Amino acid sequence: MAEEKCVAYVSTYTAGDKHGIKIYDVDLENGRFYPMDEVQISNSSYITISHNKKYLYSITDFGVEAYRILEDGGLEIINYAPINGMRGCYVSTDRTDSYLFVAGFHDGKLTVLKLNEDGSIGDITDEKYHKSLGALGDMSYRPHIHCAKITHDNKYLLVTDQGMEHVNVYRFDAEKGTVKLEDMLRSEMESGPRYVNFSKNGKFLYVLHEGKCYIDVYSYEDVDNKPVFEKIQTIGTAVLSPGSKSASSALSFSPDYKYLTTTNAGVNNVVVYRAHQKTGLLEKIIDLPISGDYPKDANLFPGNEFLVSLNHESNDMTFFRVDVEKGTLMMNGPAIHVDEPNCLRFLTLKA
Repeated sequence: MAEEKCVAYVSTYTAGDKHGIKIYDVDLENGRFYPMDEVQISNSSYITISHNKKYLYSITDFGVEAYRILEDGGLEIINYAPINGMRGCYVSTDRTDSYLFVAGFHDGKLTVLKLNEDGSIGDITDEKYHKSLGALGDMSYRPHIHCAKITHDNKYLLVTDQGMEHVNVYRFDAEKGTVKLEDMLRSEMESGPRYVNFSKNGKFLYVLHEGKCYIDVYSYEDVDNKPVFEKIQTIGTAVLSPGSKSASSALSFSPDYKYLTTTNAGVNNVVVYRAHQKTGLLEKIIDLPISGDYPKDANLFPGNEFLVSLNHESNDMTFFRVDVEKGTLMMNGPAIHVDEPNCLRFLTLKA
């Protein structure tokens, strides 16, 4: 039986380095990364891997880029496509890898692009600008889209708007590649909904709120061709004392979907929750510092025995040995320097 090889793709900003994507060989037995390759791309602030594991898509200045994933985990450029707007901050595919969704924080714009069978990015099929409440200076009244993710049944696209304090639920037409507003999940003022994620079976939705440091959990089902979301839990990501500042950043499931990880800048911690498969409820099992500044992302390794934190302001990645049963987190070797890391994706390959 062929052995499995694991690689990690780390997207970064490129103020002092032209190579915005770093590729690492992953040592699963010892919980470490070893440099493998790097890709020249500007400000790769977010990346996603297609559901068929053949392609990687990345944000870049003024658009998106498509890469073919090679047998050894290396990347080969396919093409670049503009998004007719300011630089995006999030990218994902629909469940059939037929469309690409790009969220725009700066201009509050959602862009949908066609994906071709060879993985290349085609034309824009739809674009939506979120609307503000007027010419008010505070961010809370201006659209700032941060995430766009499709439901598992490929029917609805959920788009977080940090500025307008809600999650738009768009009906997705997979034939035309267009979206139409169907519903809205409202959040508290100044809570800043940042990311959404779904459970393995797609029946539960998790919404991370950056400003007030909490996660809302919803059940989801499609009833009579209508999306029904019911809030079943709200759980904190950080304990905030009066006058303290913190911002929740990451929302990543472990590869087996048994655990959900988030991070908080300010207090600079990582929180690991047990995600109960039947109920969707979260149970906090780890809440500890990450030995770095502004953890933008944190991920459990396959196997859930190690964790890596991407620390944007201290320009490094820190590694930990994890015991999910005991709720412990211990440093695992020295930090690895990387300028302004932002997002990480693991990929397991057949050797």
